[in-house]
Formats: sequence, C-alpha cells, structure tokens
Amino acid sequence: MKSGTNTTKTHLLTSLVALMAIMNVEAQSSSDLPRLVVNILIDQLRTDYMEAFAPLYNEGGLKRLMYESLYYTDSQQPFSGADRASAAACLSTGAIPYDNGIPSRQWLSRQNLQPVYCVDDPSYSGHQTTERTSPRYLLTTTVADELEMATGGRAVVISICPERDMSVLLSGHMGDGAFWLNDQTGAWCGSSYYGNYPSWVKDYERQKSLSQRISKLVWTPVYDGALQSFHYYQNASDADGRDFKHSFKGDRRYRELKTSGLINEEVALFIDRCLSASGIGGDAVPDLLNVGLYAGNYEHQSVFRSPSELQDIYVRLDMALAHIFSSVEQVVPREQVLYVVSSTGYADSDADDIDFQGNHIPSGTFSMQRASMLLNMYLAALYGQAQFVEATYNQQIYLDHKLIEQKQLNLSEVLARAEEFLSQMDGVRDIFTSQRLALGAWVKGLDRIRSGWNSARSGDILVEVNPGWRIVSEQNTEYVNQGEPYLSYPLFFMGADVSTERIVSQVSTAAVAPTLSRCLRIRAPNGSREMPLVIK
Repeated sequence: MKSGTNTTKTHLLTSLVALMAIMNVEAQSSSDLPRLVVNILIDQLRTDYMEAFAPLYNEGGLKRLMYESLYYTDSQQPFSGADRASAAACLSTGAIPYDNGIPSRQWLSRQNLQPVYCVDDPSYSGHQTTERTSPRYLLTTTVADELEMATGGRAVVISICPERDMSVLLSGHMGDGAFWLNDQTGAWCGSSYYGNYPSWVKDYERQKSLSQRISKLVWTPVYDGALQSFHYYQNASDADGRDFKHSFKGDRRYRELKTSGLINEEVALFIDRCLSASGIGGDAVPDLLNVGLYAGNYEHQSVFRSPSELQDIYVRLDMALAHIFSSVEQVVPREQVLYVVSSTGYADSDADDIDFQGNHIPSGTFSMQRASMLLNMYLAALYGQAQFVEATYNQQIYLDHKLIEQKQLNLSEVLARAEEFLSQMDGVRDIFTSQRLALGAWVKGLDRIRSGWNSARSGDILVEVNPGWRIVSEQNTEYVNQGEPYLSYPLFFMGADVSTERIVSQVSTAAVAPTLSRCLRIRAPNGSREMPLVIK
C-alpha cells in the first residue's frame, strides 16, 4: 500500500496533468480547433444511389457535401460482415471488431448460450425505457472518450440516433448523453449510465412527443412528378410511376417509422432542441455531436420491391441534412464546425427477390441446424457419444470447450476435423475455424474475416456458403447470401478549413477516428491502427 505522502503527490501530479491538458486545449481553441465536430453516420448510405438521385436534391444537403467537402467516393469497412453496430464501433474507436469487441449487434453468450445484445447492461436503468444499457462490451476508447479526457470532462459529447446501439457506441464510455427512439413508445430515451435524464429532453417529450403525432403522420413522395419521370431502377416492379402512401399503426408503428423517409426529419427536429438547450458548441472547448440517420429501404425491403420509397428516402435525407447544417450554423459559425459524414455500409440483401433457380443460376438451401447436427454425429463417431456442438447462431457454430477438455482432446485437432467435414457439404464455399483465424497466414480475404471476428464473442466455426445460396439458421432467420459484391460508400469531411476535392481511391472507415483526433489535437483512441487522413 502506498504511503499517504506518495498518494498526495500522485493526486497533485494528476491534477497538474489535467490542468495542463485543459490549458493546452483552451490555447488551441482560440486558433484553428473546431468548436464543434458533427459526426454523422448514415445507415445503409451508398455512393451509387446517392449520386443517381442527385437531380432531385436541393443545394444545402447532399449536393453541398458532394461539391464543398473532401469527398471520398469509396470508403470501406475494414472487415467482413459489418452491420450497424460493428460499423458504429469501428467509426468511433478506429478499431476493428477483433480489437474493439463489437463483432455484430448480437452474439451468443458462452456462459448461458443466450443471445447478447451489444449494449445491454442490467446494471443501469433506462430513462423513458425498460432497456438497460451501457457501452460495457466496448473494449477500447472512442474519440468521445479521448476528447473528454483531454479536456478534463469539459467537452460536451452527445449522441442522437434512431437506434440504441449506434447512439451508445458513438457516445462511448465518457459521453454526456446517448439518446435513441424507443421502439414501443416512440420516446427519446437514454440510460442512467450517462447520468440523469436532461430537462431539455423532458421538455421536448412534453411539447413534441412523437407518440402524440404518429397517428397523423403519413409518408407520401416529396416530388410526385419527379417520381413519375425519374427512376434509377427502370425495370423494378413498381418503377412505373406508382406513388405510395404509408401510415404508421399497430404495435410495429415506431419500428416502421424508423425505416421510412420520415425518420431523418424526426432526428433533425430533436437536434434543433439539443442545439438550443444543451449548451453544446457554446464555448471555446471543442464539443462533439454524433448523429445517426437512415438511408436504407422501407422495412429493409429489396430495392426491386420498393424503389419509389428508396428514392424518396434519399430525397428526404438530403432535406434533413440541409436542415441539420443550417441549425448547427445558427449556433456555431460555419468556419468553426467540422462535419464528417460516413456510412455503415450496406447490409440489406437485394438477393431475396431474385429467382436464382428460375434463371438457371447456381443456388440452393443450406441449413445451419442440419449442418451442426451432422457435425455432432461425426465428432461423436470419432471421439465417443457426447454433445460436442453447443449451439449455432447465424452462420457460426459453438463447440463445448469444457467437454473437449474433459475428454482430454486437442481442440486444434477437433476443429481441423470439423473443418474437413463441413467443407464437403453442398453449398459450402469455405470454413473458417477460430484456430485458422487466430493462427493462419494474414492473406487478402482472410484478413477481412479475421478483423470482424472476436475470440471472446464469436463462434468456433464460421460457415461461408456460395453466393446465391439461401441460409436457414436455428433462430428462424432466412436470407440469401449475396456474397460480398463490390459496393462503394461515401465519406465526407467538410468545414473548418478542410480542402475541397473528390478522391476516388479507396479509404478505410477506421481512419476516421484518428483523423478526427488529429483535427482536435488529442490522442487517437487506444485501439486505432490506421494513419490519419490528410484533410487540410
């Protein structure tokens, strides 16, 4: 145990370091540091769709980004199997799931074989929700955390997103607030992990509660004439000028709204209240506002089924961005705001509506439950009757490590046997075991899969089927594997003396966090490995 004198010296040293950090930030703030960073992550945003619908945009939103920013047309997630949560974690930490601990929205617990949601935490109660939430599964620091530490907690960090996982993972461990729309009540809710429910949020819920308005909300196209004359998918089933009309009723009304063209308007309205009442951007210490928006299709349908809805979602996204930019710049001068706008990547499948067999394209159905049952029978024949396969989850198989240890078996040998057996099944393109991912050569293709895998939270075996094959999992989910066709996603930096240029070379979204850290002159998150981008 340290002496009292040593403890006092330690406290004094810590206080001096914190004071010097604050003084350093304040000195820099008076020069060229941005007063406010607005970090906008747009779920499902694609470069091809965004540019195709450009004739329908006004000047202040997406067009402003395309012509007044440093515009990377081809950003990519540095790992396979990205979804909304893993993309948000990578953006905020600059780290891959292998390091940051968030391989997906959900994974299987090895302790009780139950699904684990990436931001669940029974230790913290919710505000306006029964969901109990914290970022405890996030293993590395975020830009928000590093900014809070560098400013001695004086920076204001707030996240506003439709979905809980995105909001919490962007806000990190030290943010001042993470807010999302509740799926059951439509209220803007939060977690006690980030402190008390702010009075400005309570006031907003009293005055503009979505629950009071949703029965009157109707989603129709912004531009009827444009929808009749302009279509990206000319041969889609409803691309003949069909207008649409969606209202929001029943138990799923808030979930449906979150995938409609109206959701981004709701986020923009809530941001207005945040800017006017939270104090964010109000002093010389840099603040961070994280924003989540949506650019996927209605109810995650294929674009072939609802192209008119998708088109209108992009039109309304453009309007919401223009609204947010205008609102921000009424609080903070334009030259003191740094915007970064990025995408989660595209996780929705358009392959579900394609008749592969009818068009003579190789396809089939692969059952994860059947595969795991046959694998268990094979292992039992080799090593004696027992339940070697504990569970399957999505495309992953979990083995019983305690059983393998009790039988004094070599785990590497068991995994090698399993890989050999499963590789012979129809439709299997490749099998990736935990041993292969941990110890295999770092080659192109394998590195992306390894980067999206986490030893504590991913399964022992990952099954990859051929493109076009329909996968059926034990969780009653069914989808067509469309492979990983090349798609590009935009990345924008705008404002605060950022250069204006269009860059077509590929860039990793993991570079965003260290780039923001360099702009703020703070330490990069402790799991980030990418070099910062040069944006000025």
